[in-house]
Amino acid sequence: MHLKADMRCRVTFTLNGRVCSGFAEPRTQLSDFLRHELGATGTRVGCEHGVCGACTVLVDGRASRSCLMLAVQAEGKQLQTVESLASDETLNDLQQAFRKHHALQCGFCTAGILMSSTEFLAKVPNPSEAQVREMLSGHLCRCTGYTGIVNAVLDVAETRSREISGPTIEEQENNNV
Repeated sequence: MHLKADMRCRVTFTLNGRVCSGFAEPRTQLSDFLRHELGATGTRVGCEHGVCGACTVLVDGRASRSCLMLAVQAEGKQLQTVESLASDETLNDLQQAFRKHHALQCGFCTAGILMSSTEFLAKVPNPSEAQVREMLSGHLCRCTGYTGIVNAVLDVAETRSREISGPTIEEQENNNV
């Protein structure tokens, strides 16, 4: 079937655990579809060239620039936006660490960085500072200087690792004093 540029097609995918659908022209960017058709306004649109990272969402578990993907390409896929991170009005551990380490100021880039960090920590559970900085190299943040973001991601990695392996001998001794 040949699609005309002004023809609207139904697009259906799972967004943050819920099946959603809407209508999009074949040329509609996924970022615009999420924001304007589905109301997922946490996804930001910055450069519209895939450079700034503000529009990053997870598509089938992979961090993807939603400004570089067409809405029709998301058909049948699993998408996660920043709205998926908090549950019952409670911030997840990564969001809490961003707050604790002052990893955001204006917040424009934060949603994309949170989504990339979510995928990154799933793949690299115990990253080095250099690895975190490499992951962040695909994001532009004009406010924070990145130090708070790096500290937040490393804090979450350490906390998650501790929860899996249990307290260290030193931590156990300190608790018994």
